[in-house]
Amino acid sequence: MAELTIKDLHVEVEGNEILKGVNLEVEKGQVVALMGMNGSGKSTLAHTLMGHPKYEITKGSIIFRGKDITKAKADERAKLGLFLSFQYPQEVSGVTYSSFLRTALKSNKQPNISVIEFHKLLHEKMRELDMDEKFAQRYLNEGFSGGEKKKAEILQMAILEPELAIMDETDSGLDVSALKIVGNGVNKVRERKNMAVLLITHYERILNYIKPDKVYVMSKGKIVKEGNSELAYQIDKEGYEKFIN
Repeated sequence: MAELTIKDLHVEVEGNEILKGVNLEVEKGQVVALMGMNGSGKSTLAHTLMGHPKYEITKGSIIFRGKDITKAKADERAKLGLFLSFQYPQEVSGVTYSSFLRTALKSNKQPNISVIEFHKLLHEKMRELDMDEKFAQRYLNEGFSGGEKKKAEILQMAILEPELAIMDETDSGLDVSALKIVGNGVNKVRERKNMAVLLITHYERILNYIKPDKVYVMSKGKIVKEGNSELAYQIDKEGYEKFIN
């Protein structure tokens, strides 16, 4: 049974149909890349999978780990093991990253974890990801560079250890050095957990660090091409036009 199965998914935003019958599968432990030009519907799919109320499912279904979550609320999906790494993480002044992570962990997986146990776990994960421990005492994403925001998302993923991580344009705004750090961090978390990843991007470059098992190409709200990792490199070489016309 697939970790995630999307069947004939149609989604509207304010009365406009954005997704027009998406079919997609992610197996446990797989990295699946969802590629496409800007405006193709990739981020709409990410937010729909996490249960954002703005995105109305008009037809189709989302099955996660054998459970139909089409009508489930966002917090229910998170507790089942879905995680979304945002393209543009929000800043929250006055809330330290450490406090945010402990609250998230208590809400989703370990309601009885003590402060001492949490900080031991936090520092362990930060060492694994080569992060300065002072990072945890900064306010959530406030004053963070683009690379720091993305590393913070990876730390959150390492703490929560989801069953499926949806990574929405994680490579956006990253230079080559930051991209390598983020890619290596994702691989460390994924391999330890045997976690599935749905990696949403329109550039091939992040796939040099996080190797996909399967690649889907989306255009105008539909999946128009499916293949293995070679498809991503073909797109990088030849462009999207060959696959979307």
